[in-house]
Amino acid sequence: MTTTTAGDLVARATAALGVDARPTTVDGIDAGDPATVVTGVAVTTLATLDVLERAVAAGANVVVTHEPPYFDHQGDQVPVLVAEGDPVQAAKAAYVAEHGLVVWRVHDAWHDRRPDGVDAGTADALGWTLDPAEAAHGTAVCDVPATTLGALARHVADVLGSTQLRFAGDPDTPVRRVALDLGFRGFARNRALLRRDDVDVVLVGEAHEWETASYATDAARILGTGLVVVGHLPSEQAGMSGFAAWLRDVVDVPVTFLPTPDLLRAV
Repeated sequence: MTTTTAGDLVARATAALGVDARPTTVDGIDAGDPATVVTGVAVTTLATLDVLERAVAAGANVVVTHEPPYFDHQGDQVPVLVAEGDPVQAAKAAYVAEHGLVVWRVHDAWHDRRPDGVDAGTADALGWTLDPAEAAHGTAVCDVPATTLGALARHVADVLGSTQLRFAGDPDTPVRRVALDLGFRGFARNRALLRRDDVDVVLVGEAHEWETASYATDAARILGTGLVVVGHLPSEQAGMSGFAAWLRDVVDVPVTFLPTPDLLRAV
């Protein structure tokens, strides 16, 4: 009987992604034993405790997560949490160990594909098409059917499952061209897109309010550009669903996608 270990699965998928590894990357196995024989794979955007429990219930012992399971993007704070005996980190790590889970982080490589795997999945879910020339350079810009900022914001919230979407700008602003800056890309990238004269709206996952939201509020008055903040997880969820579909064609083990519900609710 042929068996696939978690290490085998990671190596095969990493090779199939076909992108050069960054000199310093967050990708790789964050928890568990690479020698674990895979019974099933659950792909998600963020491996919350709820997602881990659903993975176990589904018979998966490898969890592929885009965002860090232990709350810090680079992982620098994990030793601090462990040293402090942080009760949240400790309980989550204990659950992973108790159920023999392997947690594999897939972030950088999926973003480094061209087009960016997250951008492509989100654009597809919204019914938009990425400009191939932009995508080749790592930016995501889409021509969309004529609409308004308010209507586009509602469409994005409905399709991506956001419970906390906010936007800046006049809701009646005409929209024909949208730039995507999903997840958390930072003020410099957000600003560069907001000031482009060929972009009507910039759609981001999350942003610092004193930077991007402040700039966007003034940009709406001065440049007429709108900003839509959909929430980090809703902005990347469709991209990771796309990763699950891609992975099914690469490995010979069952792969399922487990959505992570939006983390925050609005009153």
